[in-house]
Amino acid sequence: MSGTITSPAATRNMAVLFAAQTLGAASPPVIVSLGGLVGQAYAPSPSLVTVPVSAYTIGVAAGTIPLAMLLNRLGRRPTYMIGSLVGMSAGLIAAVGIWAGQFLVFCLGTFIAGLYAASVQSYRFAAMDGTPPEKRANALQWVLIGGLCAAVLGPQLTILFRDALPGVPYAGAFIAQGVMALFAFPVLSALRLPPVQRLDGSTGRPLGEIARLPRFRIALATSIASYSMMNFMMTAGPVAMVICGFSPSEAALGIQWHVLGMFAPSFVTGRLIKTFGERPVMILGLMIMAAGACSGLSGIDLYNFWIALCLLGVGWNFAFFGATTMLASCHAPEEGPKVQALHDFSMFGVVAVGSVSSGALLSAAGWPAVNLVVLPVVTLATLVILIGRRFDAKSSLST
Repeated sequence: MSGTITSPAATRNMAVLFAAQTLGAASPPVIVSLGGLVGQAYAPSPSLVTVPVSAYTIGVAAGTIPLAMLLNRLGRRPTYMIGSLVGMSAGLIAAVGIWAGQFLVFCLGTFIAGLYAASVQSYRFAAMDGTPPEKRANALQWVLIGGLCAAVLGPQLTILFRDALPGVPYAGAFIAQGVMALFAFPVLSALRLPPVQRLDGSTGRPLGEIARLPRFRIALATSIASYSMMNFMMTAGPVAMVICGFSPSEAALGIQWHVLGMFAPSFVTGRLIKTFGERPVMILGLMIMAAGACSGLSGIDLYNFWIALCLLGVGWNFAFFGATTMLASCHAPEEGPKVQALHDFSMFGVVAVGSVSSGALLSAAGWPAVNLVVLPVVTLATLVILIGRRFDAKSSLST
């Protein structure tokens, strides 16, 4: 890992956030790899099979604003601990939905899991807040590497526990997901961070002024493109694999390769950003995502799916890591919570739309059509980065 966090208190906080990220980020692989399969069993229409995964994404978007309010009122540690209890309840509700054969109850469980994920997503900001600019990439790296451990843990939960309850396929994996969220509760109790700046409107620039900054718009456009297209393909991928004759275990392993791709590059991404800057790394990430879509278009063998999903994850890491560090440079500490909430709400709102539409597109036009959508989106985001650089330079000269 490039760089170190030297303060003992900072080291402890990074260790806590690393462990909490490992436990919290284990949930999405369970939901993504099994949500569509449960949908196939219980959804009233084939076009609705990805609704459970979409409900999860909608939950992430819906949770961002309430999360910011709780952070403002309670602070990070109590808010994150509440989030872990929400995650536990999500797993239990989803399992009950499967046991009862109630599709809507299962979707409610995945939606609540999304609320928990909004809290987990905020760990990256907790790691960077109060960190000197030259250390932000290293702090973010600590948290994202926790996602690498989750990339192994989540799919293994799926494989080991999906048949743990006789006669109720998949329910055991969701119970295990809830248990992982519960384990995060005592871990987060050890978190000691400075108080979150109050969103009382008396400090910092107006949100509209920050949102007009070229750097904010570049960061947001890149985040939206990378996260929405990653989720778009990831939502449809496991279902497409099963439709093409592969087993649920092979689909789960495909998601494992995908999530490994999302987080394994974190060992070097921070160093790349320090060496080359945020924009080149973001553009590289978007190009790798395009290469993943091309792999998906080139065939429907198992390796086509796995390579596509893996490259999709690697590209997301570079693009999203760069966008997140760029976002941190757009605001002062007292402006952080409102800027972060605006960013995540906007991003996950678009991600939710893409997640909902991916199932319908897969049902209507097949897996190649899903891959085709990625290419123009990442191309447009690349143009935004290139064109926005000029405006960002002018803005910097005028300040």
